[in-house]
Amino acid sequence: MTDQVYIDDTRLMLGMTIPAESIHTVDRDLIRGLLKIRAQQSHKGNYGHAFLYAGSSGMAGAAVLSARACMRSGVGLLSVCTIPSNNDILQISVPEAMVIHTDDMYAASDLSRFTAIGAGPGLGRGDSQKVLLDKLLKSASCPVVLDADALNIISMNGYLLDYVPSGSVMTPHPGELARLTGPSDNWTQMAAKAIDLARATGIMVIVKGAPTVTVSPDGTAWINTTGNPGMATAGSGDVLTGIVLALLAQGYSALHAALISVFIHGYAGDEAARTMSLTAMTSADIITSLPKAWLNMEQL
Repeated sequence: MTDQVYIDDTRLMLGMTIPAESIHTVDRDLIRGLLKIRAQQSHKGNYGHAFLYAGSSGMAGAAVLSARACMRSGVGLLSVCTIPSNNDILQISVPEAMVIHTDDMYAASDLSRFTAIGAGPGLGRGDSQKVLLDKLLKSASCPVVLDADALNIISMNGYLLDYVPSGSVMTPHPGELARLTGPSDNWTQMAAKAIDLARATGIMVIVKGAPTVTVSPDGTAWINTTGNPGMATAGSGDVLTGIVLALLAQGYSALHAALISVFIHGYAGDEAARTMSLTAMTSADIITSLPKAWLNMEQL
């Protein structure tokens, strides 16, 4: 469903910012070559333990969507850190996940059992969220994926970027990117700022859009070829965060986790659009379509 014109237009615009040889297209063959084969003799401990800090009052749905996408993307274990009032919602909606209350995390300091951390979906931007995000980043020794309000908190507390571990990923939409880097007058300027952000921080930056572009710290840009306008719906970004988190937890590099996640996210969105239509599809439909997307990647 992706219109190739958008891909070509993006390549031309990126070409005004970086050398043509640094612009690549992400397709099925590339992604299949990056996927790891699961060992026959393996158990849940082989596929990582993800920690997801998400959800606030009235925003439990964002945590649910991200958690469900994470579980549908191969992670071995998932612990969701959220406010106590969201406990029952998470336990019922995502029974595979464990729930940790934020009240307990303020006192805890050992994150060593987790292989990746995700933060942001439906989080809120209050002082309590800032305090816990600060604690998580300063204590983390594993890769982190930052989205939504985690990025908004960082935009208001820039020093936090210094504590983001290497091998991490940011997933801003244009508005969140603008809060981090300042407003842009056009798409080319926005892309240049995303590249500067990746280079300055050493963090992979996924700029969500049509198409989505992933920028690595060396300035290379990767244009995704899946996805459609039906994905411009509430919660779609939360789903992407869950997928990235699952892959980081399984030991994929930041680059490979980002490229695979964006492609699979868009592929599942295309499947959802074919079934539900561009108008009627929701972010939950993207999650429902994830198994078919993964199956397609695994088949010869």
